[in-house]
Amino acid sequence: MRWNWQRSDWPQFRFDPARLRDAETRFLKGAGVVVGSMRHLDGDVRQGLVIELIAQEMVDSSAIEGEILDRASVQSSIARQLGLASDRRRPKPAEAGAAELMADLYRHYAVPMTDRLLFDWHGMLMNGRRDLVDIGAYRTHVDAMQIVSGAVHAPRVHFEAPPSARVPAEMAQFIAWFNGSSPQGHAPLPAITRAAIAHLWFETVHPFEDGNGRMGRAIAEKALAQSLEAPTLTALAVTINRHRKAYYIALQRASRSNKIDDWMGWFAGIVLEAQTRTIDSIRFVIEKTRLLDRLRGKINPRQEKALIRMLAEGPDGFVGGLSAHNYRTITDALPATATRDLAELVELGALHRVGERRHARYHLAIAMNA
Repeated sequence: MRWNWQRSDWPQFRFDPARLRDAETRFLKGAGVVVGSMRHLDGDVRQGLVIELIAQEMVDSSAIEGEILDRASVQSSIARQLGLASDRRRPKPAEAGAAELMADLYRHYAVPMTDRLLFDWHGMLMNGRRDLVDIGAYRTHVDAMQIVSGAVHAPRVHFEAPPSARVPAEMAQFIAWFNGSSPQGHAPLPAITRAAIAHLWFETVHPFEDGNGRMGRAIAEKALAQSLEAPTLTALAVTINRHRKAYYIALQRASRSNKIDDWMGWFAGIVLEAQTRTIDSIRFVIEKTRLLDRLRGKINPRQEKALIRMLAEGPDGFVGGLSAHNYRTITDALPATATRDLAELVELGALHRVGERRHARYHLAIAMNA
């Protein structure tokens, strides 16, 4: 099989821009909604949400590659990186490095792309690793860089990247295009279009020994942020992680040709879904604050503890809703007390109930379409 980089038209990607026009318009409108919604939050709440969103991005980006990071530790590290208060916990090297990368992306999204920037990011991401030859540098190994699955004796090759000897020249071409296609460049491209091409191009070159997926998603975030001229809070990695299988299929298909309409359409859908998820998260924080303010002085400590626990699950809430048994587990309430507490929360408009008796489940009464 010939890969896209082996074809004579590499890297002249071909696609129909008209098919992305509506998505680009919707993305820019959504960006305005994000900015407007953030203005409804006071300073401390806004800072907390920013930390939560960018920490979750790296947690999910790592999860796509099978690496599990502690979210609280990443959040604490990002807070320190941004000069905000934190609980001073000592993170593991992987979590500290991931947080450093995300904080750098958030603060310095506007700086041009360079080899040095990518090397610094890679050094952050590989913090604590001792099993790699090339850290903070492009790969140099002579073995083929392949993405494979299946048994060792009969591997299935999903993709093979250009040989290491070609990487410096490939990256020079990529970096020149990335900077030239920025809003200040000589050939600016729309936000989603640029992010989609950047991610596919970088993943094709696969320039590092490890961490290419996380680096590539950070580059896509950088492209979106530069186009908006503001730090991105788009839940890109979070959304990709929820469509992980489709993501790998889309990348694999796009690696076979430089006609990439299908990839561009798929990626545009992911970006719009990610932006919607971000808007929902912001609105949830706004509605959460309003709900707790409205209930202040009207609920007992047990009810407050249960509500805060439910709210901690975010816009998606408890899977299947809160049961009376869950309530008793959270609050240590007796059965009769739990029944009474839950009925009061329904009457106060904090929860709404679905089902009856032992099948009853309780959901947060928060309107997300405000």
